[in-house]
Amino acid sequence: MAADPESFAAPAHSFRYLLRVRYGECDAQAIVFNARWGDYTDAAVTEYLRVLWHPIDGYPHGLDFRLVRQVTEWKSPARFDDVLEARVETARIGTTSFTIATQWRRWRQEPLLVHVETVYVVVDPALGTKGPVPDAHRRALEHGAPGQIVDHAGARRAGAP
Repeated sequence: MAADPESFAAPAHSFRYLLRVRYGECDAQAIVFNARWGDYTDAAVTEYLRVLWHPIDGYPHGLDFRLVRQVTEWKSPARFDDVLEARVETARIGTTSFTIATQWRRWRQEPLLVHVETVYVVVDPALGTKGPVPDAHRRALEHGAPGQIVDHAGARRAGAP
């Protein structure tokens, strides 16, 4: 499980998600607009959970989870056409909740750009009340997806910059 944001596990030990910054995601300062990091993190976490729980569980399959808290810490900006790498790990698992840590860097570079912690609560889809994290899902969250990479940037194909 993830530790201090500055001492995040080596890439081979983390799930990684790659995306490329599009022009429309940048603000007047020519950097990624702050609200986009929530969108980016949602995409990265969704892909992480898809690998863990393939197919990704959710309503109406019996497991529903909702975001209840998200904390974003900005260290450095990203810019148009940067390929970003999210390193995603399970940080904590409670009785009814789990926390996912997502660290954003430029692909193949170490300096941390953004750290996001997202807390989800498992709910009963019919009642909307909290429920326990099912054992199978808990085990998958504990194991994580080390070494798995989802590349939506096309950065790993031959000849990509």
